[in-house]
Amino acid sequence: MNYDIIVIGSGPGGYVAAIRAAQLGFRVAVVERAELGGICLNWGCIPTKALLKSASVFQYMKHAGDYGIHAGEVTADFSAIIKRSRDVADQMSKGIQFLLKKNKVDHIQGFGKVKPGKVVEVTDDGGLKTDYSASHIMLATGTRSRELPNLKQDGKKIIGYREAMTLPVQPQSMVVVGSGAIGSEFAYFYQSLGTSVTLIEVLPNIVPIEDEEVSKALERSFKKSGMKVLTGASVESVDTTGDGCKVAVKTKKGEEIISCDIVLSAVGVATNLEGIGIEEVGIATERGKVVVDDYYKTNVEGFYAIGDIVKGPALAHVASHEGIICVEKIAGKHVEPLDYGNIPGCTYTHPEIASVGMTEKSAREAGYDILVGKFPFTASGKATASGARDGFIKVIFDAKYGEWLGAHFIGENVTEMIAEVVVARKLETTGKEIIEAIHPHPTMSEAIMEAVAVAYGECVHL
Repeated sequence: MNYDIIVIGSGPGGYVAAIRAAQLGFRVAVVERAELGGICLNWGCIPTKALLKSASVFQYMKHAGDYGIHAGEVTADFSAIIKRSRDVADQMSKGIQFLLKKNKVDHIQGFGKVKPGKVVEVTDDGGLKTDYSASHIMLATGTRSRELPNLKQDGKKIIGYREAMTLPVQPQSMVVVGSGAIGSEFAYFYQSLGTSVTLIEVLPNIVPIEDEEVSKALERSFKKSGMKVLTGASVESVDTTGDGCKVAVKTKKGEEIISCDIVLSAVGVATNLEGIGIEEVGIATERGKVVVDDYYKTNVEGFYAIGDIVKGPALAHVASHEGIICVEKIAGKHVEPLDYGNIPGCTYTHPEIASVGMTEKSAREAGYDILVGKFPFTASGKATASGARDGFIKVIFDAKYGEWLGAHFIGENVTEMIAEVVVARKLETTGKEIIEAIHPHPTMSEAIMEAVAVAYGECVHL
């Protein structure tokens, strides 16, 4: 059972790397212990977007009167929403199975463990162990929900993102701990369906990696919806001995006890490195991540690592690109290292958030003399016609050379618009060129051009 490349893990990094390797003529196998597609397709990116779409449709229907449409009483069927999300995940996982077969990639079901001599030991569900060898072995084992010592998940009252997607009954009240993309998306989802949500963030702003103006705008939107938001606050303990939970929260004003049905822990992720043999092989790690070079080669010849288990943003699209770069380098192609300064991030709340590059604060701290342009959707004809006037487009340029340093969007469908900035920055496009490139009217995306025009003092519509 010899292969050119064996990939352990079939998430967006693993399956993409495997398929690209097969396209390049390698004999490839993917080892996966659970569902094909990994966390992203089965318990992350895709099923959460299905849930959020249901929440969005529910909110649209509740406000149909704003558009002159009267639909009567609208109710949400929580069980049906959950079922639709799981059906979407199943459909996508089957799609990966089809793609692997189409590209003649072998799927080996079981738990993979690397061994010296470029061997992968796979243990199937029955405990049978089989060894497979390969010239190149890639680790793409991903992450799981991280647990805090004072916030141990029991899967019933204190839950992680997996349980949040499959609760049998909609809780009346919920405390969400952590306001990154996962926490904020679930907070929005449950609040939209009628659950009373309290969102707790230890840092001064929610979605803390985003530009401060974006963070403040989302916080205002959440509070407007009725959500309670506590920043600069930490969970000290959770008492689950009663019917629900009593959450002790340390705030700026002192300790507060919050009662709820469910606590969702969304405090980040932990890498899946345990038991996969890296210590025996001698693969180096640092702070819970595998150490790799610019092309994802480890310190041990023939072993590679990509995705959430290496340094960098834990994002599906990052893992996919890392996998492609890695196998193309193995194939001897000319490839360049990934530009980690030009990676878009998206949060699918309402309003949505999308960003790439430096924030205004980080650009100033780096010593840049900057031009900042901000165009609110209240000045957009398409946004006004659509009833989606919340949010804005913010752009940041280097005043000296015109380099596009960053962009930060909040508003309706902005996750579909950020790619323009990513491509423009990749091509070293200047602000003047964006202004001169005709954007269609009326669209939400023309707000990008308008924001750039603001930065250069040329905006007509503001």
